[in-house]
Amino acid sequence: MAGPARKKQRREEKQEGELPQKKYYRQRAHANPFSDHDLKYPVSPADMDWTQHYPAFAEAHDDDTGVSRKISKQVSVADIGCGFGGLLFALSPKLPDSLILGLEIRTSVTEFVQEKVKALRKQHEGIEAGDAAVPSIASRAAPFQNVSCLRANTMKFLPNLFLKAQLSSIFLCFPDPHFKTRKHKQRIVSTSLASEYAFVMRPGGKIYTITDVEDLHLWMVEHLAAHPSFDRVSDEEVEGDVCVAVMRTETEEGKKVERNGGTKHVAVFRRLPDPEWV
Repeated sequence: MAGPARKKQRREEKQEGELPQKKYYRQRAHANPFSDHDLKYPVSPADMDWTQHYPAFAEAHDDDTGVSRKISKQVSVADIGCGFGGLLFALSPKLPDSLILGLEIRTSVTEFVQEKVKALRKQHEGIEAGDAAVPSIASRAAPFQNVSCLRANTMKFLPNLFLKAQLSSIFLCFPDPHFKTRKHKQRIVSTSLASEYAFVMRPGGKIYTITDVEDLHLWMVEHLAAHPSFDRVSDEEVEGDVCVAVMRTETEEGKKVERNGGTKHVAVFRRLPDPEWV
């Protein structure tokens, strides 16, 4: 009990605007997505309060409660299994017009990303995206106002969070390979999950995948390529995609693979338009 208590104390001692330290938020790497993690989730996307995640985009309230639960734009980019948020924070300035959400099932890791978001927003108060000083209140263009993190199990509750055709990008970066055959059903890409991704993605949107495990790479390619809603993006287009460049270099796992001299396998799939009903 002493170890976790000290970690919690160190977290609470952190000053406002001070970046959190990973060593106080470490947690085991794997979590069973089929377990009951005591998660809170909305009954439907309409019940989700996004203003707590993107307060700079909150709209004026339109009822008698005096409280707004709506934002001026929808989340359009999701990093599933975001870990410590390396991709989120790197994408934030690259996609300033998009609301980016990290989804992570581990409690301490989620808390780390949320605390880092708060600290970065505090550090950049009064700064616009173009580094021009503004009045004391951060504008909607202020850095890191467009990024947040939510504890969630996307294998169970993805349609509870996002509307049909809401997302333009989904990132699956270095997911748990679940090497044992009996564990393959826990992989983040499967026939059923591909259909859920297709449901929440808009036509033309992209699923980005990267892993250092070739068997998992082939598995994800096989299942997404077999789905009628997805078509694999050409290698030429992949190499010219700024999001791919960020995905390769900015995630914690990606940096670890780089240090160890490993190989990163990348595949990107585009969401096709739904066929016309006959």
